[in-house]
Amino acid sequence: MKKSPRLFFWFIMAIILAAVFINLPKLNKVNIGPISNISINPSDFLKTLRINKEFEYRRGLDLEGGTSITFKADMTGIPSSQRSDALNSAQAVMEKRVNLFGVSEPVIQTATVNNDSRIIVELPGVTDIEQAINLVGQTAQLSFWESGSSESGQLASPSAYPLGAVEVLGGNPQKTNLSGSDLQRSDVTFDPNNGEPQVQLQFSSDGVKKFAEITKRNVNKVLAIVLDKQVIQAPVVNQPIISGDAVITGKFNVDEAKLLSTQLNAGALPLSLSVLEQRVIGPTLGQESLMKSLFAGIVGFVIIVTFMSVIYKKLGIIASCALVVYTLITLAIFKLSSITPYGITLTLSGIAGFVLSIGMAVDANILIFERIKEELRAGKNRTVATEVGFSRAWSSIRDSNISTLITSAILYEFGTGSVKGFALVLAIGVLVSMFSAIFVTRTFLRFVYEN
Repeated sequence: MKKSPRLFFWFIMAIILAAVFINLPKLNKVNIGPISNISINPSDFLKTLRINKEFEYRRGLDLEGGTSITFKADMTGIPSSQRSDALNSAQAVMEKRVNLFGVSEPVIQTATVNNDSRIIVELPGVTDIEQAINLVGQTAQLSFWESGSSESGQLASPSAYPLGAVEVLGGNPQKTNLSGSDLQRSDVTFDPNNGEPQVQLQFSSDGVKKFAEITKRNVNKVLAIVLDKQVIQAPVVNQPIISGDAVITGKFNVDEAKLLSTQLNAGALPLSLSVLEQRVIGPTLGQESLMKSLFAGIVGFVIIVTFMSVIYKKLGIIASCALVVYTLITLAIFKLSSITPYGITLTLSGIAGFVLSIGMAVDANILIFERIKEELRAGKNRTVATEVGFSRAWSSIRDSNISTLITSAILYEFGTGSVKGFALVLAIGVLVSMFSAIFVTRTFLRFVYEN
């Protein structure tokens, strides 16, 4: 092989080894021939990089189970004509919070039982019920309070004072005209002085003006930041803040800061909720159903490999090797995603998308091989026929896969739940299959024919 193709071959081999390592199951104290009491755990590699995560597949409700919480909506004070809209709005806020926090493919639905409005939330992989309640059920209403009287302050009765407001602001706390509705977005950042996590606030243009006016009149005074009627921070304003930059600091860990940021970004719930029922739920699919699905996938894979090997002989065997590489890389991507906030959740529908993409990878190889056979019949030698076959098949492969990616994007944008999961897994599978068919198969063929 020439130098460049040879380097690419070893690059692919390095990717294969990395994928195999990532996909290794966790094994503790196993005996391998003369070696005994060894531990194989890919997650240990992350610890050396100070990443406190586990390499594991994130599974959905149908495969793993999770937490189910039923909330009762308090409709007191809401006109009957607006209750349906309020309930749907609360559902939308909950969905936004869950998606921002990184819990994939939740089930959030409304129901009416005996004239009681309810919201049922099912979160896959979440077994901490209190964490789940804090994530989706808190109101997260942000407000700013100042001491003394001011023209912009809103008078409040003592019963409406936030918890801790009198202690930090004095006997006459007043609410400013700046609130969570003026918040554009919040992000988790880290204090450059001590490295502790904090929540940075970015206000809208009107919010920036309001915040500037508030800080101007409160120089050398305390300004209380209140979340859900409780003072969480009471800094002294040293100088007017014209830019509107504000941060919420405290004894946060990263997860707490992320939870607060998520709640603020999602906005306040339009009605109050109380927990009616909470429980941990098991997988909706039995183990037998899952094993049957996996068995069907393995049988299909074996049939594809057999078909390719019989019809295309050596080319089919090479394509089958590339298909194994495709499978390893795709599974490694699924596993790697678990250490990010945007982990890919595998459900049965997602597995179906993965299996479908395997068939599409084979389709690409068939197009390429038929082109190669045409060039061989035209009298070209095998090396030239291979290069020309790949280049001429590429346009067809590209256009068909782009069409599938467009369909996946539409399904992901307008679908919900498992439909989104199917679309995401299919799109990832298509992208990896293009890499496998064009680059992996081509490199393997060059290696075989030029050595």
